[in-house]
Amino acid sequence: MTTRAVLVARGLRLEYLTVLWNLLEALVALVFGLLAGSIALLGFGLDSVVEVASGAVLLWRLHADRKADQREKVEQIALRLVGGSFLVLAAYVAFEASKTLLRHEAPERSVAGIALACAALVVMPLLARAKRRVARGIGSGALHADSRQTDICAYLSAILLAGLILNATFGWWWADPVAGLAMVPLIGKEGAEAIRGRNCCES
Repeated sequence: MTTRAVLVARGLRLEYLTVLWNLLEALVALVFGLLAGSIALLGFGLDSVVEVASGAVLLWRLHADRKADQREKVEQIALRLVGGSFLVLAAYVAFEASKTLLRHEAPERSVAGIALACAALVVMPLLARAKRRVARGIGSGALHADSRQTDICAYLSAILLAGLILNATFGWWWADPVAGLAMVPLIGKEGAEAIRGRNCCES
């Protein structure tokens, strides 16, 4: 049977990987999102920034796991911080996408954005599943919520990819902000559930 210490060490490795991947993802998405004027790509980049923050919270949570008397308190704080990060992201994407639709702002084509979305579609589901296994093993709702955020990164990748391809292929400028708006309910729901503490070790 895998010991708690081994699972926590595995969780730490996964979170370090999450932070490194998302720093790179954020850099690429934000730079090319600004160049292309793509709200969906900018939203994806900001999601990566939020995931970096969430990963940092989870690193703090997992390092604190060694002190049994602090686990519950740190767990609850971490869960609420992760949930709050979802809501901040949802509000930003909703505002920017709505503004773009109202102003009819057309983004440029973004080959780099398409490549980034494809890469995230491969990496994120694998990372999310690995985090969930550790979350179940140590009974951490905060780590489970973080794994859901990683899942959302995969969903956002699919939405982003669809919006960018439709714009590049058919010139449907509105597909990009609509793709951004499609992200909002999913992000907001996960944030609210994390804040209410409903993410604990669900399958």
